[in-house]
Amino acid sequence: MKKKSRTEYSVMNTTVAFAAQAAAILMGFFTRVIFTRMLSEGYVGINGLFNDILNILSLSELGVGTAITYALYGPIAKKDIKKQQILMRMFRTFYRATAGVVLLVGLALLPFLGVLMKERPDVDHLTLIYLLYLFKSVASYLLIYKKTLVDAHQMNYITVLYHNGFLVLQDVCQIVILLLTGNFILFLIIGVVCTIAGNICMSGTADRLFPYLKEECREKLPEAERKDILKNVKAMFMHKLGNVVVNNTDNLLISSFVGVVSAGIYSNYYLLIGSVRQVLDQALQGVAASVGNLGVTEDKEKISDVFEQLFFVGYWMYGFAGICLFEILNPFVELAFGEQYLFQRNIVLILCINFFINGMRKAVLIFKESMGLFWYDRYKALSEAVLNLSISILLVKNFGVWGVFAGTFCSTVLTSVWVEPCILYKYRFHRPVKEYFKTYVAYILMMAAAWSLTEGICHLIRGGIFTQLFLRGLVCVTVPNLLLWLIFHQTEKWKRLAELLKKIVKKVRKSFRR
Repeated sequence: MKKKSRTEYSVMNTTVAFAAQAAAILMGFFTRVIFTRMLSEGYVGINGLFNDILNILSLSELGVGTAITYALYGPIAKKDIKKQQILMRMFRTFYRATAGVVLLVGLALLPFLGVLMKERPDVDHLTLIYLLYLFKSVASYLLIYKKTLVDAHQMNYITVLYHNGFLVLQDVCQIVILLLTGNFILFLIIGVVCTIAGNICMSGTADRLFPYLKEECREKLPEAERKDILKNVKAMFMHKLGNVVVNNTDNLLISSFVGVVSAGIYSNYYLLIGSVRQVLDQALQGVAASVGNLGVTEDKEKISDVFEQLFFVGYWMYGFAGICLFEILNPFVELAFGEQYLFQRNIVLILCINFFINGMRKAVLIFKESMGLFWYDRYKALSEAVLNLSISILLVKNFGVWGVFAGTFCSTVLTSVWVEPCILYKYRFHRPVKEYFKTYVAYILMMAAAWSLTEGICHLIRGGIFTQLFLRGLVCVTVPNLLLWLIFHQTEKWKRLAELLKKIVKKVRKSFRR
């Protein structure tokens, strides 16, 4: 296999991520529109609720995937095949156990489903529907562990193609089922089948790329290395606990305190905002394995330089996307799903602010996880989880849905926004973090100015939904990007970004010529 440079892998991963994720999002959106039009609000609500329950069960994975991916970077850089085999065997054992735990705990939750719904929706076969969601979650752990080795070899584009390819296939089949039968049970069965098929194909590809995965391996890791991995797994469990509580309890809180219908409304916004987040996350995550390789082979000055560039790229991407979402979401939701699925604008604003704040963290998270800095801020995750639940429950009683998302904002700002960069700068860059915070505040102020100017112009727009969508979209594309370009176009960061964009365009053109 011909070896590519870190830059070539990053460009390829980023290009494929954008294209594949865009296709998956487009099909997912069409599926959601038909889903909301063909089925009642009750089905929309339980879809969001059951997905959140099973995301919480994913805690049993403990974040071991991230810990073992980090452990693989060294053996891959040193071409140590035996150690890669040992690590992948550990990973296989752990994921099989995880599938069993998710199944058992998921079944144990069956008697308590009614407690999680303020008002039980008028939906037939509720238990069978939950079991199909559960089986799909369990199936997602089978065979898929091999994709970790592909990602660690900086070939994330392969896993992205398989994942999104089968998502598109699933969406096409589910659309056909809904249009022909309107049967929600068949709709869910398609999801289970496509998940299993995608995992089988991904596993086969990994075996072809790395034939040594099929070789017998009975050796064990040295005790010191094994303890180091278990230490990282323990830390990642705490991080995953915090992440799950912050990101996957919103529907549970809304369903319990406000109602299942409101949870269904949020699930539509979550789909749209989450789809944009996935595209941008995939684009930045495309460089994660290259960052891990960078951490093994380069000095701290080089690593710090790459981080600052990635932080700038993430800031621009998520800021621009957050402005677009705020101005376009409500007209788009009304057009796609109907007026009954609209949130008030103050709720949309807090959702978009959370999107931007979390996007600003992405570069820090990529570097922190790719370089194995899991241990030092493990208690931050638990603090964030406690703050999130406490503040959200307090506020939801007085402010409804808005209070849930305001709780998320408060817990993130009080913990992750400042703790994570402090850990990265102290333990990897070995220099003061104050320069990062100066840059962070400057970035926030400049994006706030771009956001305010864009909102002021969009506020003047009148007309029907199509007119508003077109004109607001035009303003969002031009105003913030032009303002940011005027601010940054003379800086070294912009020049490097422009060079990266040229490489991506060149790569795309070359692919089309083939």
